[in-house]
Amino acid sequence: MKQHSYTSAIRWTGNTGEGTAHYRAYTRDWEVAVPGKPVIPCSNDPLLGGNKGLMNPEDMLLSALSGCHMLWYLHLASDAGIVVTAYEDAPEGTGELEPGGAARFVKAVLRPRITLKPGADMARAEAIHHEIHKVCFIARSVNFPVEIQPVFTVEA
Repeated sequence: MKQHSYTSAIRWTGNTGEGTAHYRAYTRDWEVAVPGKPVIPCSNDPLLGGNKGLMNPEDMLLSALSGCHMLWYLHLASDAGIVVTAYEDAPEGTGELEPGGAARFVKAVLRPRITLKPGADMARAEAIHHEIHKVCFIARSVNFPVEIQPVFTVEA
């Protein structure tokens, strides 16, 4: 098997001068820095004291799952001779918080809205969605169910 390697640099930026002297002494802000790419300012989930204006790990996981699905859809559609002219998604993840404070995703729903050129094989366009989780790096890596609810439009 061929292996791929990915790197990232995570840096906490929330030291307000006291470090972690007490729970409210610091912010949950941090950055993702991948060499050669823009830095992404992040925080914790707002329910856990994070900055609601910044991306959090849950946002990034859901976005990565949706983005991977989209990229594989475009690839497989192209291979199948289906011309996609627009693709948008509004994914939603459902999390669960246990009494002790541990949390996890229990499911995700992807809702891609896809515009196709006239003459597209609609049955094949739909079927592609069910093939993606066999190959998508992110989907194959998560341990929760992912439901796909596509909506198709054909250009006039």
